Amino acid sequence: MVYVIVVYDMQADRTRLMLNFLRKYLTHVQNSVFEGEITEGDLETIQTRTQDLLEPNESAIIYRMSSEKYVERTVVGEDPTNDARFL
Repeated sequence: MVYVIVVYDMQADRTRLMLNFLRKYLTHVQNSVFEGEITEGDLETIQTRTQDLLEPNESAIIYRMSSEKYVERTVVGEDPTNDARFL
C-alpha cells in the first residue's frame, strides 16, 4: 500500500471528470485535492487515467509516500476527512 495526495488543475468545466474518477479511489479533501492509501495497482490506474483525462495546459501532481505515518497533516478549520470514510 502507498499513501498518495493528488492535486490537479483543469479547466473549470472539466473538473467534474477528474472529481468523479478520483472519488473511486481516494478521499476528496479540498477542491481539486484527493488523498488516501491505495494499492500499487490502483496508483498505476490513477496515473494512466489521469494522463488520459488531461488536455493541453492542464496538469496533475501525484505525491507518493510509502506510508501515511510519514505525512504530517495539519487542518485549520473543519477536517473534510472526518466522516468521509463512512457511507
